[in-house]
Amino acid sequence: MAKMIAEKKSLWQQVCDEYDTQYPPPLENAASDTCSVETCISQYSASKHSPVFQGIMASKVAVDTGLFNDFEPQCSHPALAGYAVAPRPPQPKSVTPEIIDPHTCSPREYLENYLFPALLPGMEAMLAQAQRECCLERKRTRFNACDFLTEWLYNKNPRRLEQEPVSFEEIPFVRDWLREHPRPPIPLSLLLSDESAAILIQAGWRGYKVRCDPEVQELRQWQKELREESRDIGQRVQEFWANQSRGRRGMLERVGRELEDTSQGNRSGVCIRVLSPTPQNTVIL
Repeated sequence: MAKMIAEKKSLWQQVCDEYDTQYPPPLENAASDTCSVETCISQYSASKHSPVFQGIMASKVAVDTGLFNDFEPQCSHPALAGYAVAPRPPQPKSVTPEIIDPHTCSPREYLENYLFPALLPGMEAMLAQAQRECCLERKRTRFNACDFLTEWLYNKNPRRLEQEPVSFEEIPFVRDWLREHPRPPIPLSLLLSDESAAILIQAGWRGYKVRCDPEVQELRQWQKELREESRDIGQRVQEFWANQSRGRRGMLERVGRELEDTSQGNRSGVCIRVLSPTPQNTVIL
């Protein structure tokens, strides 16, 4: 029982094995069909082909010895000397695909006929994009595989073939989800390209070297002292004008008292004109 469980393949492995069986990989350096002799009667030419090549596939093979050294006329025709011969396989019969109801089929049939045909191309595109984003070379990147696959499947939906593709953030259900569950901002280190990051690092290093210059340090020290002196400049201006207002008010009160004393002491009926420091406040007694 344990042996049978160990040998049982998963559903994914079975699907991959069936795919490899239906679409075998091409052989490397294999001769194309144009290199073999055509067997169709309409394409047969006596000047190019021997009648013995009718109905078979043949490809010329280079040999180190003479063609007829090991040739046996009882087993083969002399025209086939130096050729590798194989029978032409029969043409596969066209099979009408069976229409499977997605509501009544088994889970395996649903995966094979409805899910995998749409998902596998998206995963292939996702892996290609991940390779372009250097995800296989770095531990942290800005590429999000789930976001890419969601956007790809949404834009490749057969119901949206005639519509313009949209970005991940503009998908309606994604926009609603992000409105309720906002994501933290992506760090700048993941957003910058290698060229932009190199420019920022070089600019920071050049600025540091300039600030190390003695004359630049003296200038920065003077700017620091100037900032400290002018830090409360607004408060100082307010205090200055407040003192000026108090001084002017005190002077006006003093002048008023002197005028009152003068008016009380002057009983001769002589009119005295007194000019205040401000012409608008001239008082005539």
